[in-house]
Amino acid sequence: MDPISNEEECMASVEEALQIFGGKWSFLVLRQLFKGPQRFNQLRRSLDHISTKSLTDILRHLEEHEIIRRQVFPTVPVTVEYSLTDKGKDFQTILVEMGNWARKWGKPRGSDLSEQRE
Repeated sequence: MDPISNEEECMASVEEALQIFGGKWSFLVLRQLFKGPQRFNQLRRSLDHISTKSLTDILRHLEEHEIIRRQVFPTVPVTVEYSLTDKGKDFQTILVEMGNWARKWGKPRGSDLSEQRE
């Protein structure tokens, strides 16, 4: 295969993945679901600064792309639980590699840019 077309195909695949996973909240939601199925309020509490609307939007988006599964239990009140699909679980390898890259190349934890400039 031509190296240029291979590179273009790779970049198209990366763009597609970014469309599915979007911003930082999606990654943080996935991180929580790697621990196991969770209810909406469990997710909201574990992601301190996320608004209810943002979490709802992210969960719907990930469900539409078959990354997560939404299961409704017929209780009173209704119980809804979110879990990863096989497609979502498969993404864990990528997140681990991103973490490895950040540990190698990211700024050390606890460091501040203002401290580095002095």
